[in-house]
Amino acid sequence: MSTNFKNQMKEVMSLAWRFFKVTGESFSECLKKAWQVCRLAKEMKTKTVQFFYQKVNGEIRQAFGTMKKEKIHDKIKGTGVRKNEDLFNYWDTEVGGWRSFKKFNLIKIV
Repeated sequence: MSTNFKNQMKEVMSLAWRFFKVTGESFSECLKKAWQVCRLAKEMKTKTVQFFYQKVNGEIRQAFGTMKKEKIHDKIKGTGVRKNEDLFNYWDTEVGGWRSFKKFNLIKIV
């Protein structure tokens, strides 16, 4: 197996186990969500992606986000790094600002 594939599998499995421990959902559901999150991250590195997630208050939000370096290069400010394993950070192209959501709350990628 290639190293890239092994790293991707390691990331998916550790994310799925984290979801399983935190949410108590079935492992198969956690594994599906982990694959979705990894797919979203991969697609966002190359283009703007439309996706849906559930906000903490229960509302469903449609978002258009990217992590493409050309679009966010001059938007990064500060040197401090806040790391939360449960959150997915992205650049919202509609609002023009950073947003985040809980990874397990991802519903659909269009």
